[in-house]
Amino acid sequence: MNWFQKILEIDTRLFLYLNNFHNDLWDTIMLMVTCKETWLPFYIIIIFFLIKNYRSKSVSILFFLALTILLSDQLSVLIKESVGRLRPVYNPEIEHIVHNVLRKGGKFGFVSSHAANSFGIFIFTSLIFKNRNYYILLLFWAILFSYSRIYSGVHYPSDIICGAFLGVLTGISTYKIMMFVENHYFIARLPRIEKTRLETVQSTIILLGFGVLILTTFIVVYTLHYYNYL
Repeated sequence: MNWFQKILEIDTRLFLYLNNFHNDLWDTIMLMVTCKETWLPFYIIIIFFLIKNYRSKSVSILFFLALTILLSDQLSVLIKESVGRLRPVYNPEIEHIVHNVLRKGGKFGFVSSHAANSFGIFIFTSLIFKNRNYYILLLFWAILFSYSRIYSGVHYPSDIICGAFLGVLTGISTYKIMMFVENHYFIARLPRIEKTRLETVQSTIILLGFGVLILTTFIVVYTLHYYNYL
């Protein structure tokens, strides 16, 4: 199993390299990025266009979106307990040099629930909206959201990569099940999910909403640090 041990060593070295880039300002920014509550306005905008574009079918879409998040989250927890790989902050070999932001979380970290959930949302909603700009934006968000877990010291890169893979598989699976339901039970009801896309103007609004949220967070955090409130 020397090859497996080598992979773990590379994973640890890469984690320590990435986790080493930090300062007080970015600690607070990444603390905001890693908190799910920070993104509530962003989620609301996405849900708004799901309801606007798909009308009565948005009930089905939101149900399967919730199912995607539930499955990716619970499956990641199940894998954590089954594999039992310690988070970096609990690893006795490196815990003294890990930069930890906020809290350590549960004892085990493989795979990342944050990565699984965010990539599940990314792939599921991208398959529905079928818009290139939206795809790029959500991919960027999922990567940023997931990377914050490495910065926070609670996940190795492999936790993130495998968690993302789990999220993608879950998102694709729930989307296919949803399309099966639509094609067999809602065949005459409009609009057709597979033929309805997110308009360019709508994707621009989502992008602007995301940009405003990021910019506001950065300005508020920078201001608080500048005047020594944090």
